[in-house]
Amino acid sequence: MVGIPTLDDVARAAQVHPGTASRALNEETRSKVSPATVGRVLAAADRLGYTPNAVARGLRRQRSMTVGVLIPDLTNAIFPPIVRGIEESLSPRGFTAFVANTDNDDYRERRAFEAFRARQVDGFIFANARRDHGLIQEAFNLGIPSVLANRRTDKSLFPWVAGDDDDGVEQIVKHLVELGHTHVAHIAGPQNNSAGFARAESFRHFVKQHGLRELDCPVVIADAFDTESGGSATKQILHHFPAVTAIFAGNDMIAVGVLGALREAGVHCPVDMSVVGFNDMPLAKDLAPSLTTVAVSGQQLGAMAATLLLDEIAGVDRERTVLLPVELVVRESTAPPRVGALSLARQASAARE
Repeated sequence: MVGIPTLDDVARAAQVHPGTASRALNEETRSKVSPATVGRVLAAADRLGYTPNAVARGLRRQRSMTVGVLIPDLTNAIFPPIVRGIEESLSPRGFTAFVANTDNDDYRERRAFEAFRARQVDGFIFANARRDHGLIQEAFNLGIPSVLANRRTDKSLFPWVAGDDDDGVEQIVKHLVELGHTHVAHIAGPQNNSAGFARAESFRHFVKQHGLRELDCPVVIADAFDTESGGSATKQILHHFPAVTAIFAGNDMIAVGVLGALREAGVHCPVDMSVVGFNDMPLAKDLAPSLTTVAVSGQQLGAMAATLLLDEIAGVDRERTVLLPVELVVRESTAPPRVGALSLARQASAARE
């Protein structure tokens, strides 16, 4: 064949009417065609190298076939798998994702939002939501189809998909209690962030449920979900709460900072201090020691967020909240607490502070 293959070429190769070929190639109308015919059309399209014209399809539907995705920090390893899941879910439906990294900066976020609106995106996936978020309220007021991924606002404005934080925190506390820890600290993420707030609230609830004293289980709020904040919070714990034998970090990036601060202070993990993270980023298994953490599928989360958004765009009613299952992955960073008094290293560290 000479030139770019057309829909008519596919129909001719599959021996069907062009209208039938069009319905078979479109996931939204594929159910109206027999499975055998769909298979024949898809095989012909693949053989010819045919790609549907998403722009023309969008014009017929008065859509741009594009979606804006706002990410708060692409250096945080949880977000690239989310973006991948979004793209893998959008692509078969003929949609393209425009991705912007905001660096948690309001000005950059506003510029990206306006740029995407100028491109007439059909909807937004916000992975940058804060509990009180004016831009998301604006999108709601404008009637723009949107979905929140991984984080949410206090107001239930849009559908939301995330890992089940409550279940993840319960698994962490149960694991540490079963190991014998009675003095557990939590380094929480910023409290204007729904994940940071929810995990801190769950921690307070489940330590009580497992019979631990609130005074023995302090919560220290980190400035950000990053290694520097995790290190600073760890130093506070070593100085003010020397009896703590386990630290639950609000995410894996905070946990990396915890491990670094412990090494600097001469506190050995897990001999002197157990450490647990959250999210199971790719780096977690390669740390020294390898990190016990809660696994959340970022790719699945992104794919579900995209699916919910496509339903919003199409006007299909679906569930407003989707909580994905999570699993505690136990590795080398947790162990039973040392019997007796604090190790000499920890005593020396506390004295230096």
